[in-house]
Amino acid sequence: MAIYQLHKELKLAASVDEVWDFISSPSNLKEITPAYMGFEISSPGLPDKIYPGLMISYRISPVLGIKMNWLTEITQVGEPFYFVDEQRAGPFAIWHHEHRLRPIKNGVLMADLVTYRLPAGPLGDMARRIFIKKQLEGIFRYRELALEKSFGRP
Repeated sequence: MAIYQLHKELKLAASVDEVWDFISSPSNLKEITPAYMGFEISSPGLPDKIYPGLMISYRISPVLGIKMNWLTEITQVGEPFYFVDEQRAGPFAIWHHEHRLRPIKNGVLMADLVTYRLPAGPLGDMARRIFIKKQLEGIFRYRELALEKSFGRP
């Protein structure tokens, strides 16, 4: 059972505070998730901003329209520079996602590091090779384009 990492960086023409305000609001998750995922937040009464210990539940349809429940906990917050979310229940055996912001000339560098493991041992690893890695890359590409549309590139 291998552990994998996905690392992405994106430069945006905005301040750290502007990008933080957007990414730290649970209500904006749907805007940066592809429509085919069928993303729906199912947690009632979410706050405007994340905080350590916040649990967010949602439903997604990542494969063949099959609905899955996902429960994420915000485990660390260092406003306005980083936060970490970890899956507590969902499709992955491990999901640890670090979101980091750093000011750069004319904008901000947004860096994501996802550490994950799939369930089902060798079958999960095979599924990753066949489609999960490509799907994760596509989800992050969609997010990149949505954020570029909102903030522009430096």
